[in-house]
Amino acid sequence: MKDFQPAFGLANAHLQTIYSSLFRKPIPIEFTVEEFTLSDGDFVECYWNYVQNAHENTPIVVLFHGLAGSYESPYIQGVSKSLHEEGFHSVIMHFRGCTGKDNRLPRSYHSGETGDALEFLNSLKQRYPRTKLYTVGYSLGANMLLKLLGELKENSFIEKAVAISPPMQLDVCAKRMQKGFSQYYQHRLIKDLNSALQRKYDAHNMEKLIGIKRHEVQNMKTFWEFDDVYTAPIHGFSSAADYYEKSSSKQFLQYIQTPTLIIHSKDDPFMTQEVIPNRGEVSNKIELELTEKGGHVGFIGGSILRPEYYLEKRIVEFFQS
Repeated sequence: MKDFQPAFGLANAHLQTIYSSLFRKPIPIEFTVEEFTLSDGDFVECYWNYVQNAHENTPIVVLFHGLAGSYESPYIQGVSKSLHEEGFHSVIMHFRGCTGKDNRLPRSYHSGETGDALEFLNSLKQRYPRTKLYTVGYSLGANMLLKLLGELKENSFIEKAVAISPPMQLDVCAKRMQKGFSQYYQHRLIKDLNSALQRKYDAHNMEKLIGIKRHEVQNMKTFWEFDDVYTAPIHGFSSAADYYEKSSSKQFLQYIQTPTLIIHSKDDPFMTQEVIPNRGEVSNKIELELTEKGGHVGFIGGSILRPEYYLEKRIVEFFQS
């Protein structure tokens, strides 16, 4: 497959990043919903796109979305359709509370939360013992997936994995999101996170748990503030800095023993080039595909009028090779 070239007129990092959410039409997919119960009594919703006339060896691709993403995200719908056309079952394991149905516990999900994904993957391994399992993570989901593969080391049962635009150093990303036009993405995402947190006050004594009143939630404007006040304490970290340090996937890359493709653009507006690992920081099982252009989970080629979604073709090609 040819190296990625941005569509004429779409070379700008921000245009690459927001084009799909603004202009890509929803893809009609008949998802089958599975509510998967976790060991702590909470649940995640898993949306399956099954291949017709499948057999017990039909491969399964597990998709992990980005922050505030879901089955409605254009990149998820696009890859699900492409995988379906090539004979792969796919299933999106939503992180807790990401389908519009609030999860049961005061806690939520975060970029280093590998436990939920491992529980679901283990269940698939038991349910479909003869089936090859593949995984794809986007953004937050990509960082989580790389961390999981590094934790599993040679015990991984994943056939191949792809990580798209992973924020491999979370503190660097949190700082970058406070600068320039990147503040726009932070504003939109924090608005979603704050809304989800405020809903938790209906079911839990959140003021006692995190120490702020409900109306104060809207005062949090940055990832660093949100993670310091909510993400860190509710998930057992001492601070946002502690959460970022322990959850960043860069330190786990050297331990990965699963054939893994990382696709990352140098102009990603969610982070700086500081997050890009050097050769000594990655295992020989990792293929690092670095592009000059592509934005964050963008990689739109072709032309503005006839866009081509590079990631969908590249992911399928990597799994089939």
